Amino acid sequence: MTTHTYKIAVLLPTRGRTDALSRSVISLFNRVLDKGAVQLLLAFDNDDDVGLDHFHSEIAPWLESKGVPFEAFEFDSLGYEGLNQYYNALVAEADADWIFIWNDDAIMETTGWDRQISGRTGEFKLFAVRTHRDHPYSIFPIIPIEWYETMGYLSRHQMIDAEVSHLAYMLDILERIPVYVTHDRFDLTGNNNDETEQNRVRYEGNPQHPLDFSNRHFVNERIRDTEILAKYMESRDLDTTWWQRVKSGEQNPWEHLAENDPNHQTTMSFTVKK
Repeated sequence: MTTHTYKIAVLLPTRGRTDALSRSVISLFNRVLDKGAVQLLLAFDNDDDVGLDHFHSEIAPWLESKGVPFEAFEFDSLGYEGLNQYYNALVAEADADWIFIWNDDAIMETTGWDRQISGRTGEFKLFAVRTHRDHPYSIFPIIPIEWYETMGYLSRHQMIDAEVSHLAYMLDILERIPVYVTHDRFDLTGNNNDETEQNRVRYEGNPQHPLDFSNRHFVNERIRDTEILAKYMESRDLDTTWWQRVKSGEQNPWEHLAENDPNHQTTMSFTVKK
């Protein structure tokens, strides 16, 4: 197994946010037990003068004073519809055992959250924190670096939390851990109703649209990606019985998703074809 410099790499694309970004970053590193073991990788749009100025004047000096390893990268703007592309680019810069997909409107509530993750190194799981009305997806996904190394990317679709959660449910490797996060998003808390929020475009709810999360093209791609991850698991002698039963039609792939969805926030309809 490859030795990495850090235990966890936090990936954080952001645009146009100042106070919210500060709250998010400070909450992470004020509640971490081993700051030197957590790598922070940020993505900014190169036309985001507000966000970049705030980062250089406020956030970067604070991170330096706390001894947090960090790097910031600039991109031509990809918009919310290209969110996965920021994460796919950031993960290529990561040098850690675990990848933590974070948002600029997320606030960490659990002290010692890093130990809940680093203590599980070597396992091949998708970890889910507790947030967002107990949504059955891993809203802020935590995955082993081997996931990315096997696939070559984190997500094909902008809805990266849904994408990786679907793969994990089809493999039966999603596990919720005792780490609590407040998702301070406007439709959940009434906060952060800024330009970034108002320009948020989600391709969800219209399967006929070619970019929709449930379009058959993306469904088929997720099935193919699940098979790639299953082959990796088999190479490590990890149990893939659930996925084999899904492929044979003996197992409903969304059984555990339904169990984890007390508020009925998702609707699954497609099946995995042999």
